[in-house]
Amino acid sequence: MALIQTIIWFLVALVILVAVHEFGHFYVARRCGVKVLRFSIGFGRVLWRRTDRQGTEYALAAIPLGGYVKMLDEREGEVPEEELHRSFNRKNVWQRIAIVAAGPVANFILAILLFWLLMIPGTREPIPIVGDVEPGSVAAQAGLEAGQEILAVDGEPTPTWQALHQQLLRRLGETGTIQFLVKYPGSDLQYMSQAPLDDWLRGAEEPDPVAGLGLTLDRPEPLAILGQIVPDSPAERAGLMSGDRIISVDGESVSGWSEWVDYVRARPGQEIQMTVERDGGQTSLSVTPETIEEDGERFGRVGVGIQPQPWPEERIRTYHYGLVESFVAGVDRTWETAGFVLLSVKKLVVGEISTKNLSGPITIAKVAGDSAESGWKSFVGFVALLSIFLGVFNLLPIPVLDGGHLLYYAIEVVKGSPVSDRVQQVGYQIGLVMVVGLMVLAFYNDIMRL
Repeated sequence: MALIQTIIWFLVALVILVAVHEFGHFYVARRCGVKVLRFSIGFGRVLWRRTDRQGTEYALAAIPLGGYVKMLDEREGEVPEEELHRSFNRKNVWQRIAIVAAGPVANFILAILLFWLLMIPGTREPIPIVGDVEPGSVAAQAGLEAGQEILAVDGEPTPTWQALHQQLLRRLGETGTIQFLVKYPGSDLQYMSQAPLDDWLRGAEEPDPVAGLGLTLDRPEPLAILGQIVPDSPAERAGLMSGDRIISVDGESVSGWSEWVDYVRARPGQEIQMTVERDGGQTSLSVTPETIEEDGERFGRVGVGIQPQPWPEERIRTYHYGLVESFVAGVDRTWETAGFVLLSVKKLVVGEISTKNLSGPITIAKVAGDSAESGWKSFVGFVALLSIFLGVFNLLPIPVLDGGHLLYYAIEVVKGSPVSDRVQQVGYQIGLVMVVGLMVLAFYNDIMRL
């Protein structure tokens, strides 16, 4: 069932992105007077079709891994003389540029609108506060200490976990100096520090930039409040209930969830006397953890999960936007993400990021399913990010992609005449090999991750 849901959400995301991308081409082509013969979502056998009054066929095909807009073009077949003025190849170079660029632009517009939707009600994100620092690490060399708030990295503000993570990702594979601006809790004084980087995380597969610094971000310790109770588990037989808060075990007070878990794991088969808070009062119970053996290790388990708990307000940074401010924030987020994608492409080309980090349809499908399971906001954010990736990828100057066509048209603008068919054909062949090679490598990485 989980696999089916993952596939469904992947297809939903893909169809949305392809439809928006192709609609960009379609809309501008129509505005430029080009006759559109077919607007197709998917390839292969047509499952559904409809033709409008202008002769455009709208189709859904069996393989939904893409789509296309087929326009009237003399290079692809004979065109009646009375319709030559509606042929794509008869349009001036600026109109052809507009038609080709409209697909990626539509993806960027979709991302802006989705981010706008997410930001209208405001956003809440954790503040990056240092937890543990590993001795001898980059963080230790920079003098970072537990409890400090990381205000900026390399001069760029890092007010949230996400901002910190993205700024660190920009330094992957680099050699040089990284700078931190930090402050201690309860103080307004700010301190600048730095540490050397030497091919930092170059070649790492699925690099974790925060861990790569040698630090963990501090997380508030959740209370020992029980969530799900596993049926027929020691916890259920002992009378424990969802919502119970563990106050003490064997006469020792329990301050947080991890302390409770460690206590249970260390006592397989041993009876534990407990005091729990329930409905404003306290109840005494006893539970005997069952014995579990894994990889030669014996530990106790009672069969309970933690109840989700909100973070303290002082550890959360909240942003409120109006309609205009949220739109501007959506534009900024799209611009920054597009720039980051381009930087990542450059790092892949020069070897600063391992090609093992390329992901194909299997990984994308998994992320789509996970984001949908996390809630509609996560899924919408995922679609926005994927829309930006699709837009940037299509703008790369590789023949067979939109960016390759734009490259040819740019040359045409400079030299005053179209690039020869022979040169274009050779370029398309090279581009096809490059794109297929990337797809094969990404799919191989997906398989290896499985």
